[in-house]
Amino acid sequence: MKVSLDQYCINVTDLDASVRFYETVLGLESTHRIETPGFTEVVLAGEGGGRIQLARHHDQSGPIDHGNGFWKLYLDTDDCEGLYKRCMDSGVESVSKPERLEHWPVTVAFVKDPDGYLVEFVQHHGDTPALSGPGRDG
Repeated sequence: MKVSLDQYCINVTDLDASVRFYETVLGLESTHRIETPGFTEVVLAGEGGGRIQLARHHDQSGPIDHGNGFWKLYLDTDDCEGLYKRCMDSGVESVSKPERLEHWPVTVAFVKDPDGYLVEFVQHHGDTPALSGPGRDG
């Protein structure tokens, strides 16, 4: 039996602004749009096949209630600095600038999307060991 992760669906307050962010700023590609009486959705895909589905429920008013279940959206990139700069040039809110991590072979940066979802950019610099992090030695 094969099992794989396909896509995530998040609620957004302004579908057009979110599509602009994920498509124009981050470089994902819109694959299709879904129109129903209760909601409108746009599906966007990255080069690796992963997808995100943006949903605007027509009866939603006010900001998205993030709760505490969803922490962050993780995007692989081969140019963390360049993607972060493109976000800053577009007026995106920065959470942390690109930084090469000591305990992992990656460079990461964090920004927020138009609804305040945390988006992490990760550029890999080699294989991650099976056990990593500052607590790996005990």
